[in-house]
Amino acid sequence: MMRRLLAAFALLLATSALAEAPKELNFGIISTESTQNLKASWQPFLADMEKAIGIKVNAFFAPDYAGIIEAMRFNKVQLAWFGNKSAMEAVDRAQGEIFAKVLYWDGTMGYYSYLGVPQESPIQSLDDLLRSAKTLSFGIGEPNSTSGFLVPSYYIFAVHNVDPKTAFKTIRSANHETNIVAVATRQIDAAVFASETWDRVLDRRPEIAKQVRIVWKSPLIPSDPMLWRKDLDAQVKRKVKDFFLAYGKSDPREKAILSELKYQAFLESSNDQLKPVRLLEVYRERTKVAADERLSAAERQQKLAELDHKLAELR
Repeated sequence: MMRRLLAAFALLLATSALAEAPKELNFGIISTESTQNLKASWQPFLADMEKAIGIKVNAFFAPDYAGIIEAMRFNKVQLAWFGNKSAMEAVDRAQGEIFAKVLYWDGTMGYYSYLGVPQESPIQSLDDLLRSAKTLSFGIGEPNSTSGFLVPSYYIFAVHNVDPKTAFKTIRSANHETNIVAVATRQIDAAVFASETWDRVLDRRPEIAKQVRIVWKSPLIPSDPMLWRKDLDAQVKRKVKDFFLAYGKSDPREKAILSELKYQAFLESSNDQLKPVRLLEVYRERTKVAADERLSAAERQQKLAELDHKLAELR
């Protein structure tokens, strides 16, 4: 009798869990380049995921990174591809949780921020750029972009005590692909963009790429994370994770689909991968505070002490 009751209870729990599983999932794709290009790259992968997990999977696009973060926050997106800076925002504000990360096509565990100029530009280095900044137009990435904003904000500007808002003749914000095209077509004098987008432009639009010259490369940035909402059904999480970690390991067709994304595989990960990016964010803020002449000595000391405490906690 007791066994039958336990079996019935287990069946009830299983049925309840199945009932909570979503009928559709929206997969958020950050706007590193045009929606048309992103859809062409990601749709075959999402179609395979749909077949593997038995749930309809829709691509979800927004005009900027913030749109994907907010969509996850309000449960309009349950899964997403982010950069580390936008992933940090999603983890902190939108119930996001990292479950996997990218292994890139060349076997590397990260990517870079590049600084590009027109091929015939006299600028040969970062020092040249900063010396001539007042005469130049500059393209930066969205505020939630790791390689387009956070990394150059620290390594190009904060380290050299430069305020990009006042340093250049003009400054504008755009996605990585748009910045590359703007440099190639001489709409702007210099811009930052992600190495992974640059690799795709090299493949798809070599006539554009040959008009751009790279003059600076950042330290390695941790590879892009994949996130789900923490409250996603546990069984669906298992299916999704199993799919990601197995994808492209042996099937030539799957390998070709990953190749279009400039990926080799997906590896297991967690929110711990954000620690270097969180450190970078605090270091950037500390550099700004230390150079802020509007603060009194007491205010500066207090703010620096608070930031040093954050750094100690992160370490």
